[in-house]
Amino acid sequence: MKADTAAPGGPVEDLRTALRALADPVRADQQRTYLHSELTHLGVRIPDLRRCVIDARRTMGALPGPDALALARDLWSPPESDAIPVYEYRRAAVEVLVQYQGSLNAEALKDVEDLLRGCRTWALVDPLAVHCAGAVALRDPAAGPVLDRWITDPDFWLRRSALLALIPGIRAGRPDPERLTRYADIVVGEREFFLRKALGWVLREASTHHPQLVIGWLDRHGGNVAPLTRREALRRLTK
Repeated sequence: MKADTAAPGGPVEDLRTALRALADPVRADQQRTYLHSELTHLGVRIPDLRRCVIDARRTMGALPGPDALALARDLWSPPESDAIPVYEYRRAAVEVLVQYQGSLNAEALKDVEDLLRGCRTWALVDPLAVHCAGAVALRDPAAGPVLDRWITDPDFWLRRSALLALIPGIRAGRPDPERLTRYADIVVGEREFFLRKALGWVLREASTHHPQLVIGWLDRHGGNVAPLTRREALRRLTK
């Protein structure tokens, strides 16, 4: 692969061209309104965007972690012709890291963190946190201290990411009850909607195989648990 992924005729230009060809102005307006977004939107459907990245991956083949990160960074940064970043280019950068997460390790989470800080929307944060950072954390124990730092970061999107990165381990039957409980204890008093929702989501996932852990935590915190969090956490148990 070329060292300069953003060079003319390179993978970044090819991906951007493919995404622009799928633009839908009506859908773009709907997306922008739904996400309360300040970015430029092309209106590309996520399945179509994912197919573009898959096609690019087939062309490029296997990439080492540094090259995958470079590709994602170049996609993320707006080209000189765009005064405002394009949402689909950034979503494609996220998808690149999801597609190549197997070549990443805990060291790569420094770059992932930089992107997470620039996401500013759940639509970019969540796939990057769950399917990239979470997948790395499941495979590389050295990622644990990184998540431990994220859960106390002033940026609530980083705190949300630390919670969501626990989901792959839970789904794989390899949960980390100590870390889950500790993170939940840290954020239980949060008033931010996206943190309350994320905590309920993680507890709901855990409740499938560890219902007593979830019920015990809810009982211990009682009225300090936001109704939204409690409702999400109990969703599968009440059924």
